[in-house]
Amino acid sequence: MKTAGIIAEFNPFHNGHRYLSEQVRTAGASHILAVMSGSFVQRGEPAQLSKWQRAEAALQNGIDLVLELPVPYALGSAERFASGAVALLRAAGCLDVLAFGSESGDIEALKKTAEACQKAEKGGLLQRFLKQGLSYPAAREKAVSELAGETAAGLLSSPNNTLGIEYLKAMESLQAGFCAETIRRAGAAHDGAPAGQFASASWLRRQTAEGADISAYLPPGSSGQYSPAHAADPARLEAAVLWRLRSMTAEDFARLPDVTEGLENRLYTAARDAVSTAAFLTAVKTRRYPLARLRRILWYAMLDMRTEDCTCPPAYLRVLGFNSRGRELLKEIDRCSSLPLVTSFAALERQFPRFAYLEKTATDLQGLACSPPAPCGRDYTEKIIVTE
Repeated sequence: MKTAGIIAEFNPFHNGHRYLSEQVRTAGASHILAVMSGSFVQRGEPAQLSKWQRAEAALQNGIDLVLELPVPYALGSAERFASGAVALLRAAGCLDVLAFGSESGDIEALKKTAEACQKAEKGGLLQRFLKQGLSYPAAREKAVSELAGETAAGLLSSPNNTLGIEYLKAMESLQAGFCAETIRRAGAAHDGAPAGQFASASWLRRQTAEGADISAYLPPGSSGQYSPAHAADPARLEAAVLWRLRSMTAEDFARLPDVTEGLENRLYTAARDAVSTAAFLTAVKTRRYPLARLRRILWYAMLDMRTEDCTCPPAYLRVLGFNSRGRELLKEIDRCSSLPLVTSFAALERQFPRFAYLEKTATDLQGLACSPPAPCGRDYTEKIIVTE
């Protein structure tokens, strides 16, 4: 048995994801385990489809077992997203290789940049540029350029490279015990127009929001369930979000993750004045606080998430779905894992009530953003997806 891990959102599961799983299988993996974001995703918004729909599409297109990345990590910065996912893969105890797509396709170049990032963080160079008022991405790119050259720093300007570099950093810091491989991203660039059968997830989400048919870019098992009319749209929660923001004090904002350096005062003032979430974000945005970070903070407020929710590694492995090979993986994980394997939400609630609260809140919010709204409490009622 050779087990490969993939970290993903599958938002939606598209032909590029299927290509990645095929390449991983061709490279020798007999089993593929995916750690997938649940009801919210890293860019700071609800997932367009439920986690069960996305897990089913993955299982029908090359993935054998889907584990859920808990929402404090799924909705975190790229660094927290990566560290949470890598920690889960490490805890599973059966992984041989982490495979990920990248614009570079050069694992050694990505490792060089990852090492430079760690030196910049530990040596104080990153902090020096942050104190000059640069945003975190700009400060890091400048620091890496000084340490490893412009070519290494240039890798940080592409989103899949950046995530891959965070995976490599997390593997090093956690002493993960497995190796990493990267597959060059096929076809369309991130956020770009389609190329052949491939389109980026961000482009597909925009098309979906406009009611377009995107089935040509989705593999079998994914296209059949992906209806633009039913996809979650954060705009449907606009009034609820504004009400929540207006109900918060500056002290409430200060307790949210990623709120530092007096940012709570800007958030409080903007919340009192804004008549739309776009206006709120625009009022708070600065070079130091980019929109992606602020979007995440907005949803932290809706989820009642606290800084302490994000300061510990994941505590469990929650199963969303599996096939026959995934069943073999589950037996191996049950034997080797350093964390409990959770197959029941009731069990999750008994053992980890705070995480259960965050997950059911996230799922209910994502469901309210759908049309028609999904019923409340799906974490209790939805079954684990089992395919052949």
